[in-house]
Amino acid sequence: MSQFVLPKLDYEMDALAPAISKETLEYHYGKHHQTYITNLNNLIKGTMYEAESLREIIKTSQGPIFNNAAQSYNHAFYWKCLSPNGGGEPTGALMDAIVKQWGSYEGFVADFSAKAANNFGSGWTWLVKRLDGQLEIYSTSNAGTPLTEHLKPLMVIDVWEHAYYIDYRNARAAYIQAFFDKLVNWDFVQRRFNGEPCDCDCRGEEGGCCCGACGCGA
Repeated sequence: MSQFVLPKLDYEMDALAPAISKETLEYHYGKHHQTYITNLNNLIKGTMYEAESLREIIKTSQGPIFNNAAQSYNHAFYWKCLSPNGGGEPTGALMDAIVKQWGSYEGFVADFSAKAANNFGSGWTWLVKRLDGQLEIYSTSNAGTPLTEHLKPLMVIDVWEHAYYIDYRNARAAYIQAFFDKLVNWDFVQRRFNGEPCDCDCRGEEGGCCCGACGCGA
């Protein structure tokens, strides 16, 4: 089995500026995410996890292996949720589900933004789909991920300080607003909502879905 690798971005390093600067991506993607990948490969070498998919490692491990596997997954999924042409509003069935759950798109954004802003310390705030089909805003701390709770992730914002501190300093709320105004990739979120596959890969030449978006169990 080949090692996990840093997934390629769907955009250039400066493409998200000024909402997210090239400098932030160089550190966040090129250093933080890469470190989680490197640590994971080193930790699972010679163990039963070496041949498992990222999703299976997350579901069955704990401690440093879980932390680095989950952070590898969380970041891979986060990059997919961003787009140089992002922002605006969702459409179709996703918008209908959001309005049904929150009363309006504005109500959803207000609720999500408040939960992300109040997610204490380091963590992630997600839009997830529950087993009963209902949407939910779900916050996790540190390396926490919805995969361990049988929730299907549709969208995520990284609220670790390294995600925004270069560009926004301590103004997390401004970063969250920029996420909705300029960054969120509703096309990807809609495809996740509809159950369509992703095209990411963390297992090098041998493949294997790194963000779990395809639902294939990989």
